[in-house]
Amino acid sequence: MQATALITGASTGIGKDLAEIHASKGGDLVIVARSKDKLDTVKSELESKYGIKVLVLVKDLTKLTAAQEVYDEVKKTGLNIDILINNAGFGGLGQFNEQNPELLMQMINLNVTTLTLLTRLFMPDFLERNRGKVLNVSSTASLMPGPLQAVYFATKAYVTSFSNAIAEELHNTDVTVTNLMPGATETDFGSRSGMDKTEMFKTAVSSMGVAKAGYAAMMKGKLDVISGLTTSQKMMMAMIPFMPKKMMLSQMRKMQTV
Repeated sequence: MQATALITGASTGIGKDLAEIHASKGGDLVIVARSKDKLDTVKSELESKYGIKVLVLVKDLTKLTAAQEVYDEVKKTGLNIDILINNAGFGGLGQFNEQNPELLMQMINLNVTTLTLLTRLFMPDFLERNRGKVLNVSSTASLMPGPLQAVYFATKAYVTSFSNAIAEELHNTDVTVTNLMPGATETDFGSRSGMDKTEMFKTAVSSMGVAKAGYAAMMKGKLDVISGLTTSQKMMMAMIPFMPKKMMLSQMRKMQTV
């Protein structure tokens, strides 16, 4: 029996690529995002190409009620979700005191609250069957503070900490939680956040490469996977624990200055 995966933010980027990978293995999908047109296109392409079934759920996942609505609609269909991929998220570049407060709250709602609630809602179903996989898309941003993206980096720090903690809580079950930490990736995230104009995004990698690494790690039940870093970025990441914090913060601010 092929697994059914629910993927948020599946209309573009890493989420769309994860949907393609899962479909290519014969798995059915529930894909969730705000854009009905884009989701319908993904559904049509994947069903035609792989002969699988795709359920489209159009939701604004920045809304506090979204996670419960997604769960309830899936339950009404009678589908059993075997894989939950919390991929949806967004960031925003700029001085914290100058950023739109409403957008900051939407960022926290999407990156933290919806991810947390979806995991909490589907987890009892996984545990009842003693089978299931969760892939939470965090970021290498979770490993340090991010001047000029203070809230985004903080939300991703939450995702990594949360994912690792519940993974350990599940140590004596066959349910796993994997935390994917991409570096700069070629997706709509860069243009939406303004990051595509920064030094950090000059070496952005393909979203499919990141998706493949994350999916493979999830299937193996790995705890963490870092993907999409150049050799110099890997060296910098390795040095972070040993750098004076003020020096590290100054370096991060310069890398994110347009």
